[in-house]
Amino acid sequence: MRHGCKVNHLSRTHAHRVAMLSNMATSLIMHKRIETTVAKAKALRVYVEPIINRSKEDTTHNRRIVFSYLHSKEAVNELFREVSQKVANRPGGYTRILKTGIRHGDNSEMAIIELVDYNENMLKESTTKKAKATRRSRAKKVENAAPVAEAPVAEAETPKAE
Repeated sequence: MRHGCKVNHLSRTHAHRVAMLSNMATSLIMHKRIETTVAKAKALRVYVEPIINRSKEDTTHNRRIVFSYLHSKEAVNELFREVSQKVANRPGGYTRILKTGIRHGDNSEMAIIELVDYNENMLKESTTKKAKATRRSRAKKVENAAPVAEAPVAEAETPKAE
């Protein structure tokens, strides 16, 4: 029985699971977004967020700790040079999981996991927001119609004055 065990074993041995998460974390850092199953994406988020948090402070000790998790010199350099610059002001939540539907082969739920600060489409949407059309816009049209109705009344009063 699991009884409070927080780790999703993903039907793999410990060595296989650690190797898989290491490879997935390396791919996520290098490509900024990967497609996988929802269960693996959730396990990867728990694995990679502390690694990204370590990259905020560029010391030899932190580089060695991150290298022990990733086993890729290129990924460590990418993380400490580029990714750490983008996440420097962010207090956490460096990844985003977007569910994409099911895989036709085995009906497993698929998802895209990505680094938050690298999705250019969502960054553009957050900076340019459209004005909401409300029901008040109809009231403006009614107000414009009211002065038009008063204008003919004023013309009708002038012939009476003559």
